[in-house]
Amino acid sequence: MLDIVNPVPRLPDMAADIQNVRHTQVGERSVAWCATGAGPPLVIGGWWASHLALNWEDPAFQKFVRALSRRHTVIRYDRPGTGLSDREGPPPLTLAHELATLTGFLERVEHPRVSLLGASSGSAVAAAYASEHPERVNRLLLYGSYSRGTDIASSAERELLVSIVERQWGLGARVLADVFLPNSNAAERAAFARFQRRSATAETAARALRAVYEMDSTVYLARVRVPTLVLHRRADRAIPFVLGRQVADTVPGATFVALHGEDHFPWLGDTVPVVDAMERFLDGLPSRPPGDRHRAAGLTEREREVLDLVADGLTDGQIAERLHLSAHTVHRHVANARTRLGVPTRAAAAAWALSHPT
Repeated sequence: MLDIVNPVPRLPDMAADIQNVRHTQVGERSVAWCATGAGPPLVIGGWWASHLALNWEDPAFQKFVRALSRRHTVIRYDRPGTGLSDREGPPPLTLAHELATLTGFLERVEHPRVSLLGASSGSAVAAAYASEHPERVNRLLLYGSYSRGTDIASSAERELLVSIVERQWGLGARVLADVFLPNSNAAERAAFARFQRRSATAETAARALRAVYEMDSTVYLARVRVPTLVLHRRADRAIPFVLGRQVADTVPGATFVALHGEDHFPWLGDTVPVVDAMERFLDGLPSRPPGDRHRAAGLTEREREVLDLVADGLTDGQIAERLHLSAHTVHRHVANARTRLGVPTRAAAAAWALSHPT
C-alpha cells in the first residue's frame, strides 16, 4: 500500500484488476483513494457506506468496476470518517460538506476534466460539483438518485431507521441489507451487514444516514449544464423509481434510462444494461432503444438465436439440426454467449434468455 499526502499525481495506465490504495490530504482530513484501469478519468464517490479494500473483496463489485475500467481510469475514494479514510472525526454531515470534500479531492487530481458517477446518496454531491464546476466535468452519470432525501421515506420511517442504526448497529445493518439486497440470500445479506459495520461506527453511520435524508440537491440539479445521464431501476427498493424520474426532469437536457430490476446497487442484478448504458454515454453514443438488450450484452444475432433454443430445452444436437449447423459450432456459440454474459453455466445463460425476451 502506498500512502501519500501530496497532490494526487497524473495517473499512469493501471491494470483493471489491480487496486493500489493511496491517501491524500483534503483540508485537515486524510482521504483514501484508488484508481484502476486506463483512459479518461471517471470519479466515483460519496457512498453512504464505502470501504475501498472491503468493496474490492466483493466479486460483484470488482467485476462492475473492472467493466468500467476497460476504457476509463476509475477513481474511487472513501469519505472522511468511513472506510480507509481518516476515521478520527465525523463524516461530512451536510451537502455543503460533501461538496467541499469532493472539491478538495479533485483539486488534487491532475486532470483538467473528469466525468462523475454519482450513485444513490453520491448523486447529490456529484450533481452539486457539476453545477458549481462545469469547466471540470465532461459528463455526469446519476444512478439510483433523488433530489430531496425527505422524499425517500416518511418522517416516521426515517427516524426509526436512524434510531435503530444508532442504538443497535447490528440490527440496523441487517435491516439495511434487506433493503439494499432484496434478491440476495441470507449469507449474502449477512456479509453485507458485516461490511457496513466494518465501514463505519454506529455513531458515524447514524449521522451519515441522517445527512442522506436531509440532503436537498434540487437547486444544484436545475443548474447542471453538462451532458447528464440518469439511470434508475423500476423496482428499486431503496430509492423509489419516481425520484429518479424527477431528477431527470430537473436537470436540463438530461437523458433518462429506465432499467428493469429491484436491486439498488448497480453491481447487483442484471448489470449488463447498466454498464452498457454508462459506457455508451461516456463514449458520446446514444442510449440503446428498448428491446435491444441482447445487443447490450454484446451477443451476436446467432448467439441470441442459439440461447433462445437452449432456453426452450433443446440439446446442442437438436439446435444444430434446426439451424443447419454442426453440434461443435452450437457448443461454441453457447460458450461465447456465456463468456459475454459473464454467467458460469449453460442453465444460467438460458435463464438470462428467458428473462430478456427479444
